[in-house]
Amino acid sequence: MKTTLLRALVPMALVFTMISCSSNDTEDTPVARPQQILDYSYNADELQLADLINAHRVSLGLNPLELINHVSYKSEEHNEYMIAKKVVNHDLFPQRSENIIEVLGAVKVNENVAYNFVSPNSALNAWLNSPGHKANIEGSFTHFGISIRQDETTGKKYYTNIFVKK
Repeated sequence: MKTTLLRALVPMALVFTMISCSSNDTEDTPVARPQQILDYSYNADELQLADLINAHRVSLGLNPLELINHVSYKSEEHNEYMIAKKVVNHDLFPQRSENIIEVLGAVKVNENVAYNFVSPNSALNAWLNSPGHKANIEGSFTHFGISIRQDETTGKKYYTNIFVKK
């Protein structure tokens, strides 16, 4: 009886040892981290909006925000998404925010979007007349990104402004 029990336990112990010591291929494979986008070409409207936001902040005694190309690129991605879907929304904001937190080490990320404003001035005025958007513009942020893209089929402009605290 001891021999039968021993014959049953030895193979099980051997299998357990092999399983517990085997390497998991996923542990050996490095996880791809998102890369920081360093290049972004700002158009005149984007630079004007950045200046207008900073001028407003400084007029209130707040720090001006520093543009980060990666954040502007993420803003541009969202504008392209909205243009393709013909909507104005904050879809996929959690993914944009997580990317900015992971890539840049941000501790806080907020977003303003706008649609169909002719000029950066008119978009900023609309945001300042909306309590939630105004709170973002006047919030405790250190950096930001801006994108303004025009839908070629309708001529309408889409605005995305992401605020970051590092």
